[in-house]
Amino acid sequence: MRNKTAFIIAAFFGMSLFLAASPQVGFAKEIKLTYANFPPAPTFPCVQMERWAKEVEKRTKGQVKVQTFPGGTLLPAKNIFDGVMAGTADIGNFAMSYQPGRFIISEAVDLPIGFSSARSASLTLLDLIDKYKAKEFENTKILTLFTCPPANIMTKTPVKSLADLKGMELRVSGTASEIIKLLGGIPVAMPQSDTPEALQKGVVKGHVSSMEVLKDFNYAAYTPNATIANLWVVSFGVVMNKDKWASLPQDVKKVFDDMRREQALWTGKYVDDHVLESLEWSKQKYNLQIHQLPQNEKAQIPKTLAPMIDSYIKKVNAAGLPGDQIVKDTLALKDKYEKEFSK
Repeated sequence: MRNKTAFIIAAFFGMSLFLAASPQVGFAKEIKLTYANFPPAPTFPCVQMERWAKEVEKRTKGQVKVQTFPGGTLLPAKNIFDGVMAGTADIGNFAMSYQPGRFIISEAVDLPIGFSSARSASLTLLDLIDKYKAKEFENTKILTLFTCPPANIMTKTPVKSLADLKGMELRVSGTASEIIKLLGGIPVAMPQSDTPEALQKGVVKGHVSSMEVLKDFNYAAYTPNATIANLWVVSFGVVMNKDKWASLPQDVKKVFDDMRREQALWTGKYVDDHVLESLEWSKQKYNLQIHQLPQNEKAQIPKTLAPMIDSYIKKVNAAGLPGDQIVKDTLALKDKYEKEFSK
């Protein structure tokens, strides 16, 4: 009896040691990934990050756990792409326009060509990057791409025509300054965090960006007028470290690839809906007034901004890429998705 008991105990410990040395027996090995992002947690690039992380965990049945870092807590905005390539973060979300000239194909989507929604712009961006197999991304794995909603003009006093814009100081960011100059305004660059005080003190008379900020940053309190112009969008990329991607099991890779287009569309729809929610909130809380430019001025805007598109084409041609065709493809994709989402 003692020998039998000793044998059972020995067998039990032997099996325990075997299982401890063989983590793949009976369950998949847990994969932990880090995901760096730069805007504050409540903003839409971080909302899409949290949605993606939860969906990945659900679809891999808990095998993949994603630790998210909003607000630049792991990498600052301009370092995210390089930080992912270096392995500081496994995954990162970044704005391509923060590094002008580096992401040359996506810049076609950021041109002032009049997207009316983030959904149409996001799928245009995704298709364009896929078609041209953009070399700027070749050292990473693209997990998804999306844009913000179109930028519109939010001001202290009403802008009902381009004449009202002449000489008006407006807070803008990055390459969008040239657009405001061509339309007659005075662009003023400043961090998002400094804008409310600048509006209150009259340093700037308004700002130009996508309109979810009316609620997200309470800008409706300072700019109770919004003028619809659909000037530009800002492109974002979510990329993964290439070595980390190569180390993933095939079934996990499939989950990520299957979510690529779905996540772009989900993000576009989420933020388009959020803009509508922000506008309604702003109307109720601050009596926001929404203005439309006269039809003849709307028609004039593309002609006024055409030099920017011409300049882009020349730059892309000089880089050895077909600038004219990239712009044509961007406009064709825009038309396709604008029609699809206007139904």
